[in-house]
This record gives sequence, C-alpha cells and structure tokens, in this order.
Amino acid sequence: MTAMEELGARERAVLAMERRGFAGPGAKERAIREQLGLAPVRYYQLLNALLDDPRALAHDPVTVNRLRRVRDTRRDER
Repeated sequence: MTAMEELGARERAVLAMERRGFAGPGAKERAIREQLGLAPVRYYQLLNALLDDPRALAHDPVTVNRLRRVRDTRRDER
C-alpha cells in the first residue's frame, strides 16, 4: 500500500465524525456506536492512528492538523 492510496470508507467516516459538533454528554459516543458500529475505545484507537497517516492529512488537512494540535497539547500537559 502506498501513501498516495485513498483512505478506506471507515477511515473517511472517522474523519467525518470528527468534523461534526455534538450537543450534550454522550452524544458523540452514541453516534460512534450507532453510525459506525464501533466501540468508542476502538474509534479513538483508529482516530489516533489516522492522525499519523499521510493519507488522512491529504484527505482532510484542517481536521487532522486541528486534532494533532489537541493531541500535542494534551501530551505536553502530562
């Protein structure tokens, strides 16, 4: 698999989920289960791997860069 190949449907769906806003506690986790059929823990594992995937950056640079900044800030706070 080359870095220039397209993301799969699941990876695109994860990035699309991150672009959405969610109202209320638990709304995002409920949407993850209902719309993607994933446990939230697995979703966040996939998301974290996507943040390091150059295909994800090429597909949605705004979302990926925003999430990288959030991740880096949280790491620096630890």
